[in-house]
Amino acid sequence: MGVLLLGLVVAYPYMLAQVGGAFDYQVDRAALSPAAEALIENSFADVDPARLRDYHVHVVGVDSGSSGTWINPKLMSWRDPFHKVKGDIYFSSCGILDRARADTEYIKRFQRLSQGLPGRFHLLAFDYHYNNAGQRDPDHSEFFTPNKYVVMLSQETPQRFVPVISIHPYRADAVERLKYWANKGIRYVKWLPNAQGMNATDVRAVSFFNAMREHNMVLLTHVGEEQAVEAKEAQALGNPLLFKAALDAGVKVIMAHSASLGDDDDLEHGGRKSSFDLFLSLMERPQYRGLLFGELSAMTQFNRLPRPLLTLLRRADLHGRLVNGSDYPLPAVNMLIQTRALARHKMINEQQRVLLNEIYRYNPLLFDYVVKRTLISPESRKGFPPQVFMTHPGLPH
Repeated sequence: MGVLLLGLVVAYPYMLAQVGGAFDYQVDRAALSPAAEALIENSFADVDPARLRDYHVHVVGVDSGSSGTWINPKLMSWRDPFHKVKGDIYFSSCGILDRARADTEYIKRFQRLSQGLPGRFHLLAFDYHYNNAGQRDPDHSEFFTPNKYVVMLSQETPQRFVPVISIHPYRADAVERLKYWANKGIRYVKWLPNAQGMNATDVRAVSFFNAMREHNMVLLTHVGEEQAVEAKEAQALGNPLLFKAALDAGVKVIMAHSASLGDDDDLEHGGRKSSFDLFLSLMERPQYRGLLFGELSAMTQFNRLPRPLLTLLRRADLHGRLVNGSDYPLPAVNMLIQTRALARHKMINEQQRVLLNEIYRYNPLLFDYVVKRTLISPESRKGFPPQVFMTHPGLPH
């Protein structure tokens, strides 16, 4: 038993690198093959670099630099092995080697990776889970990123970063804080209802939506099943149909991942349907044109393939209402990235797969963009148009 335990201890960093970030290497851009460089250049050929936009970038930390960030201690303790391994995978994917400097290392790595892409990145705050009584619930929260932190980061580099605040609608001061940030020019709000414990039909949420509409603010919300952040007790809160409350209040809503994972109750017709089908049903309603947008983050990950991604590639009628996001750091989690699956479903060819893998080893954030620009519908041989990857004219700039 002692030898086995020693073997596991020795092997753990290697295993972690395989499923996590594996960022013990640094690939120089000059080492990329001419063919990989050509694929990268082709992905930028028809886009305006100044308008390139990533609407979905997470910011995390452990308050190592007085940022106010927080992660649940269970993600760093072997008392809860499942969550400890999960936390280690995320630290690895973020390239964090020294947890005493986690906040700085996270941002510096993202800044380095983002140098491979022009345009702007939306940095997401993330509020705590709150219970139905409006009380903060750290036990059901995995991490917290303060609004003031993402605002500060964005003010330091305004030409590159856009702040996205996160406010739980059950907080007693929710509308007050929303107005505070709105008056400072913030136009985007991030929710992950499954993990944060927010029901979009709750009267407090509706009041929050009314305040959002008054200030021309956009909601970026997760829909569908949540797997990256613990949410097993509240997956139903990711039902896309719940967000009719926001749309009917006149709020513009970006549905992250286009609800590409899981299934939910069909609250209108009964039974169960895929969350993606419920999302499509909302997208097809004329009254929500100009209000509802789909988003591509995480949709190339193997656990979401193939139908949602193939469907959106085929649905050219919806392309004008899609925006792009990376969901960083998830593109840097090795086990989620399987270009073989994309090739199997004929969205890329084998030669492209080899080149994309090469780009991934160099820069997973750049890879996330290039792979989405490379994807095609097997039938039409067409991919997402360049407009999907640029600032949407219907959303605040």
